[in-house]
Amino acid sequence: MDKLIIDARLNEYTPRHPNPNVPFSPAEIALDAAACRAAGASIVHYHARDPETGAASSDPALYAETARRIRAACDALVMPTLGANTVVDLDARIGHIERMANSPATRADLVPLDLASVSLPIWTPGQPAVAGDDLVYHNSVGVLKRLAARARAVGAVPLAAIWNVGSLRLLEALAQTGVLPCRIFAELFTTEGGLIAGHPGTPRGLAALVDFVPTTIDCHWAVACYGASNLELARIAIEQGGHVAIGLGDYAYPELAGGKPTNAEVVAEVVSIARRCGREIATPLEVRALLAWN
Repeated sequence: MDKLIIDARLNEYTPRHPNPNVPFSPAEIALDAAACRAAGASIVHYHARDPETGAASSDPALYAETARRIRAACDALVMPTLGANTVVDLDARIGHIERMANSPATRADLVPLDLASVSLPIWTPGQPAVAGDDLVYHNSVGVLKRLAARARAVGAVPLAAIWNVGSLRLLEALAQTGVLPCRIFAELFTTEGGLIAGHPGTPRGLAALVDFVPTTIDCHWAVACYGASNLELARIAIEQGGHVAIGLGDYAYPELAGGKPTNAEVVAEVVSIARRCGREIATPLEVRALLAWN
């Protein structure tokens, strides 16, 4: 089997309750990234956050400062988010990535492209109404083509964020037609915790996606789970030759480290599972070689 790629999803838009170890500031994110790299992660994914309040930020200077600090602290691949997919304006989506490319110290290695336009309903059984009335990810084919072209122009490799079987069919089409690389890293997202937009975070939910990973391209897939523990799905993915995207940005992991683990402790648990399954861990250098534009 291929060596295991671990993407540490450091913070997303997650608050510090129930886990206070979610990093906010560039310095905190960089320290966290270095610890995750030491634990076994080869990719680190972050959202810029206000250093004091943790509020989501689109400030290119914050994104760049965070990347600069990560690169000074470790050799992990740097994957900032694109602007929130609920934002339609392309410059707001990818402008900070283009500005970061002005310096090798701040350039993004990877950027995530969500290959779906989806509503984001929020509901748990027993609630009288479905929330998320105006939450929609906007990712038309034209938008994805333009984002991919602008990412490529500044040397950032797209990562395919997969929401459903349609996303996987679109991935194959975009790769076969040259919009995306034919060797690509794809993260299969499952969702729990009230977010019902994705496949359930269960073995069946994952299997329904894995069954349709395209075989006509060199697709290296990872499992992610928002809103619930990803550890059981991680074990399944590791056993099947897949990879793992995991972190406090998605879930607090109260079952680890006395209830309040760090991202590095979550990564270390994945490494432990991989060792038991006989999988070696990929280094950032190996992942860079694998995912270079082709």
